[in-house]
Amino acid sequence: MLREKLKQELDRLNEEQLKKIANFITFIESQSNQTTSSFVPFWLIATPAERARDFRDWVSQLPTTFVSLSDEAFSRDRIYEE
Repeated sequence: MLREKLKQELDRLNEEQLKKIANFITFIESQSNQTTSSFVPFWLIATPAERARDFRDWVSQLPTTFVSLSDEAFSRDRIYEE
């Protein structure tokens, strides 16, 4: 039952979401194999370009609220007022 539900959920995911699932599965598998080999984090073995792409992918998943601080909030006078 769970297997079928998971298959249905996977069919609904886009490519980026599937990549994240694949990375998670790799992580879980490496955890179970950790007794025979040591796990090396992605950021240690990835190239700068791969790390940058991964960061951009992560940022693109963040919620976008379009709420920003007012110009007055950025004023030095407001930060250091006496």
